[in-house]
Amino acid sequence: MPWRALLHSLPGRLTGVLLLAALLAWGVHAGLVLWPLPQLLAVADKGLGWTLQAPAPGSAAALALSLALLLPIYAALAMALTAPLRRLLRALQGAVLSYREGDFSLSIRDSGQGASGEFNELLHLHSALGQALREQRHQLAQRELLLDTVVQHTPLALLLCSADGRVVYANIAARQLLAQGRGLVGSSLDQVLAQAPAGFAAALQGAQDQLFSVDQHGSEEHFHLSQRALQLQGTPHRLILLRHMTRELAREEVASWKRVIRVISHELNNSLAPISSLAHSGAELARRGSIDRLPQVFHSIGERAAHLHAFLSSYARFAKLPQPLLSDVGWPAFLDGLAAHCRFTLDGPPPEASARFDAGQIEQALINLIRNAHESGSPPDAVSLALQARPGELRLAVADRGPGMSDTVLAQALLPFYSTKRSGTGLGLALAREIAEAHGGRILLANREGGGLVVTLALPAAAAPAPKT
Repeated sequence: MPWRALLHSLPGRLTGVLLLAALLAWGVHAGLVLWPLPQLLAVADKGLGWTLQAPAPGSAAALALSLALLLPIYAALAMALTAPLRRLLRALQGAVLSYREGDFSLSIRDSGQGASGEFNELLHLHSALGQALREQRHQLAQRELLLDTVVQHTPLALLLCSADGRVVYANIAARQLLAQGRGLVGSSLDQVLAQAPAGFAAALQGAQDQLFSVDQHGSEEHFHLSQRALQLQGTPHRLILLRHMTRELAREEVASWKRVIRVISHELNNSLAPISSLAHSGAELARRGSIDRLPQVFHSIGERAAHLHAFLSSYARFAKLPQPLLSDVGWPAFLDGLAAHCRFTLDGPPPEASARFDAGQIEQALINLIRNAHESGSPPDAVSLALQARPGELRLAVADRGPGMSDTVLAQALLPFYSTKRSGTGLGLALAREIAEAHGGRILLANREGGGLVVTLALPAAAAPAPKT
């Protein structure tokens, strides 16, 4: 190590201080026992008649007197030598406190006194740390600004609620949807839902993802609800996402109609082409007089015509759903009739009071839902039907323990002719939806906790047919 660097290092400085302290101690002790104190006392003794004597070398008096003189000198020297270090420590303490408060703007600069060697390196490292923290803080702020801008302007309504049900974050879409643009932060979720359009409170009572409908401005609007539980800073929160699905469903409905037109055209061609060919063959056989083969030709034509008739009838029944004929329905007879068509487990006792709806249509809707539940891969014993009478509403829920539905399928499951099954017509859920809405009710789809799906027909307690449009 070069001598200059050694002298400016902390060990070099401490060595110099110790040498200086030793020299001072030797000088003070020599001054007391050798020179000049003994000579001064001798002169005073001759001129003034004093009888004072200098302490003997190595005596306790000499040591005590030396220590008394050295302590103030050592204290002043220590204060002067440690002043730069104390200033540096105070600056570091202030910087750490500022960092703890999130302020990274404070920096420590060399004052030119004592900030060399190890101290100078510490100052440079601290300056580099502060610069790195400031850059990271700036980048984080830019990312937060970008994320907040994206979240605020997304069409997806987003609500973040604390464990006690308080709204801690709401984007623009959520404020417009639930509070007509007013602020929601700090409000109770129950208060927000009480002022929101009817239907949101019922949908948010559960913890499942679902597709539901709400009457807004005289029209039916469809929404997809997604909920997640998460931890933020060690505290449980509830994230609620509401997606307006009306336009998407309308586009998918148009696409579904195009698909069904292609399916019907394909089926018509597949049936009419053989019928045309068989008719030509029959005419040729009749011209030749080979009438013994004509019954087989006519039988084949009849089979193709019957298949085409059955195919078109399934779509015609959906398109020509009659107005429901309401009547008082007793639960024992209704459940016995339903059990004769499909297998299910009754979840809880039925309501004591009778209900009022079109028994034939509701039975057909439940048969479709129960068959779908069995075809989902659910164990047969896990397919259940629950009947629940609520104030002003009757709910008939079919549940299974199949794989449930993904968000994409859940959003499109109620569309006519939409099916995930290879041989499915896509009319089961759509027909159930039409029947529920014809009664003035609605249909709800939700994934179950632990796996499976629950489809609920929510009907008015005193069902009234919906007006034809």
